[in-house]
Amino acid sequence: MKNNDDRNLIIKGHEKNPFVKFWNWGWGIYYKNPEVWNYLIVGLLTTIVSLVIYFIATRTFLDPKVDLELQIANIISWIFAVIFAYVTNRIFVFKSKNKNIISEFIKFIMSRILSLLMDMGTMFIIVSILSFSDVIGKVISQIIVIIANYVLSKLIVFKK
Repeated sequence: MKNNDDRNLIIKGHEKNPFVKFWNWGWGIYYKNPEVWNYLIVGLLTTIVSLVIYFIATRTFLDPKVDLELQIANIISWIFAVIFAYVTNRIFVFKSKNKNIISEFIKFIMSRILSLLMDMGTMFIIVSILSFSDVIGKVISQIIVIIANYVLSKLIVFKK
């Protein structure tokens, strides 16, 4: 956020109040790098979308103990998460003005296919080879994927 009008959430005149002090501290951190914070918020929401779809799939019609069904659930959750992530990243994080949405979306999908392969590999190693819970595997996988997706989006998809 580049102009002072964007900093209107900072409260002035009541800096001794501990709640105001905490509030201003939080917004001060946000304004140092809003893109990263917006990405973390969108990444968290995307992760929630992915996890909800994954758990709906594995708790209703797919069995995570069957390797193929585990990966099918992963792909289904990935599709929903990618669509949600593209829209929210384009609008709220990177504020893309690119008129060629099709090309941008294709780059986004290609970068997300790479992170899907990372996700599937992580799930295979943690769940199928190491025999950990699919819940633990999915959480670890999502942390890796969030970091990879930010780097890929920043450097390839929404570069300015």
